[in-house]
Amino acid sequence: MEEDDIVVEEDEELKNFLPGGFGKQEKEANVALQFARSKRPSHVKPDSDDRKSPALLAEGNGSSMLQDGRGVDINRGKENDDDDDDEDSDEEDEYPVSHELVLKTHERPITSMTLDPSGSRLITASTDCTVKFHDFASMTPTTLRAFKSVDPTATKTSANSETHPLHHVEFNPVSPSSILVISAIPQAKILSRDGEPLAESVKGDMYLRDMHNTKGHISEITTGTWHPTNRDLCVTAGTDSTLRIWDCSLRMRQKDVIVHKSRAAGSAGRTRMTAVCWGSSPQGNSSSLVAAALDGSLVMWNGEGPYNRPSAEIRDAHQRDTWTGGLDISSDGRTVVTRGGDDTIKLWDTRKFKSPISTVSHPSTTSQYPTTAIKFSPTSTSIITGSPDGTLHILNPATLKPEHTTPITPSSPLISLLWHPKLNQILTGSSNAETHVLYNPSLSSRGALDILSRAPKRRHIDDDPSLTTDTSIALTGDIIAPNGNLNAARAAGERRAAPLTGLTASGRSRDPRRPHIPLTTPFAKTNPDERHVRENIPLSSMRDEDPREALLKYAEKAEKEPLFTGAWRKTQPRTIYAD
Repeated sequence: MEEDDIVVEEDEELKNFLPGGFGKQEKEANVALQFARSKRPSHVKPDSDDRKSPALLAEGNGSSMLQDGRGVDINRGKENDDDDDDEDSDEEDEYPVSHELVLKTHERPITSMTLDPSGSRLITASTDCTVKFHDFASMTPTTLRAFKSVDPTATKTSANSETHPLHHVEFNPVSPSSILVISAIPQAKILSRDGEPLAESVKGDMYLRDMHNTKGHISEITTGTWHPTNRDLCVTAGTDSTLRIWDCSLRMRQKDVIVHKSRAAGSAGRTRMTAVCWGSSPQGNSSSLVAAALDGSLVMWNGEGPYNRPSAEIRDAHQRDTWTGGLDISSDGRTVVTRGGDDTIKLWDTRKFKSPISTVSHPSTTSQYPTTAIKFSPTSTSIITGSPDGTLHILNPATLKPEHTTPITPSSPLISLLWHPKLNQILTGSSNAETHVLYNPSLSSRGALDILSRAPKRRHIDDDPSLTTDTSIALTGDIIAPNGNLNAARAAGERRAAPLTGLTASGRSRDPRRPHIPLTTPFAKTNPDERHVRENIPLSSMRDEDPREALLKYAEKAEKEPLFTGAWRKTQPRTIYAD
């Protein structure tokens, strides 16, 4: 046998093991596969007829037909199902809801969210008292996390400072370098794009009766918004029955005060402002400022002033003492939609601001989540809102009838909603602390598509919190697993996965803002620790000494080396009448 006739079989396993080249290998992304994984399942309504198990029946001529127990052709039903699927796919192609991307960065319900006009940065606010900053340009399919977390109301991270839940957060539509943040306090804040504080409003004097004379809100602010065209103006609504317009170019100086006088019986002329919206008119007319109150009224002012008297007011727009948290104005400024706490959605015409155009029944969640939103689409051809069962409803803007419904977070109410005009993507925030980005690869652009078009980042051991140790907590004895018992180690890993909850093995709180409370024993519940007093309080050891003995031990030294009479030691007069 010659050498040329020798044939060596290829070993596929060895070929796959050996590197195909040298140097850094770039990992390519399988975009089609990642889009397929993010595709949402089609939800088809079940047929009302109860079908039994099919049976295969043979005919005399040898042909067969798949029938159910009633002798109905199953293929006909399949054709109907295919038609239903086609209709559902057509609806999904009409709206960007066919695919989704889920972000889990908060621990409690998400109350508000905002995207900058370019659609590159997402900011979410929650009742966990934090504002999360997400950058679509830096996220990958395996690193869906926020790059920064800010607590706007915390003054010191190491002290036991007060923190408050967030009500509203919104980018400036004209200048996206500033963000309006509304917390459950009487002061609104302006943050930069990176979360740095820029300005803060003034707190008013609570002892003044006339709200026109106060320099700021005297009680909690419920919501706020920016002027649609003026980058320096924003408005806030508070529970002190006022709307206050601020000039951000002058360090949040109060420009105008709008006092809403309630006419409800027993209200003493005051009520709580629950929602506010500032809309513009594309025809060049003046903007409109619309606000809702707890007494059920809906009030509209001229957006450019004067604000002495409202241009229109509806006293019983919604039921009294119900929280109207959803309010939005269409892009043309002609229609206003409200979602009240009386389980209704109403559509209003700003030109005839007296009675609603359309009214539909819709369950409300404002009793538990006051910031439940309802929004117009960017072109005002649809209205989106959520439901207590976690379903997204896309409504007709004329009849308020649902054109498309899709479940997002079953059994978890949808609170915050956003339909970005440039990305053509719908973002939802629910009570289970999840942010869903709905999109369609053929209709949407950028945003979630950029994330899924990147290759997944290779996971590092430091990315798993259960495999890393927090140096501020130190290594506890629970990590050691004698005899192969991993229960204690697993429990320690679970505790490290949530480093801000619970206590460490030494009894210290994992929250750095919570001060350490020393342990108390039954013998020293009221007295301080002796070692703490001795080490931290100056001259604490003198309390156990006799003061007379403490002074007499310096008598001999004072006689030999007088400190205060050393200057006259040589010129002292001689005592004549000495005994």
